Amino acid sequence: MFLTDTHCHLNLNQFNNDLEEVLDRARSAGIGRILVPGIDLETSRKAVELADRYPEVFAAVGIHPNIGSDWHPGALKALKDLAAHPKVVAIGEIGLDNHWKDTDPLLQQEILLAQLDLAAQVEKPAVLHSREALNDLLPILNNWSEELRKANSPLTGRAGVLHSYEGELIQAEQARRAGFFISIAGPLTYKNAADKHLLAREHPIENLLIETDAPYLTPHPHRGTRNEPAFVSLVAQALSNHRQMEFEQVVGITTRNASNLFNWSL
Repeated sequence: MFLTDTHCHLNLNQFNNDLEEVLDRARSAGIGRILVPGIDLETSRKAVELADRYPEVFAAVGIHPNIGSDWHPGALKALKDLAAHPKVVAIGEIGLDNHWKDTDPLLQQEILLAQLDLAAQVEKPAVLHSREALNDLLPILNNWSEELRKANSPLTGRAGVLHSYEGELIQAEQARRAGFFISIAGPLTYKNAADKHLLAREHPIENLLIETDAPYLTPHPHRGTRNEPAFVSLVAQALSNHRQMEFEQVVGITTRNASNLFNWSL
């Protein structure tokens, strides 16, 4: 069973000079699937191009809440056209961000709701960003999940994932009940990340994904350097330690979870 990195920005400039070497290291580390999300139209297109070029790469397309400047009348049509590609398995990275506030909060919600509607139309789950915003985001996701259920959508029970999860255990359970997976990244390996440790120990493992969020959130012992997909094995090892489970078992479960969410074959 191979490892899966469910969130990795190989479409950013940090990987321009050595992408082939990065992917070679990922393959050597047993990484068999990498999801590359867009954050604007340009990076969404690049994610699709990477998915076309590399068998292990899949794409998500979307506009990040901090890049409201990329939202214009033609943006949704452009995303819908990209989402028709067979290796586009999700709409994202979308969500809310109350930390940087690069985009007006009302516009953030408008962009999010439009892209959730798109996800429902194309029947592909949402990859969600939340920074200091879960109290605002969860009610929106609950309402959307209920709409999916009423419409008998195939996304019911697999509506999306809260990537690099920031919240408390009780909020993770609320998200799980609404049909969203929870993804854990490099901070799980940090000694002072007590909330992440608790989540890893207590949240149902059948609802957990692992990711790097590369080039960001580099796990220990590589903290301070650029993150890359090969390092997702360190997140898996930390999760296995906290669960007191065999590494291979954690790899198998999280890989199947990702396959169930993104509907790609193992």
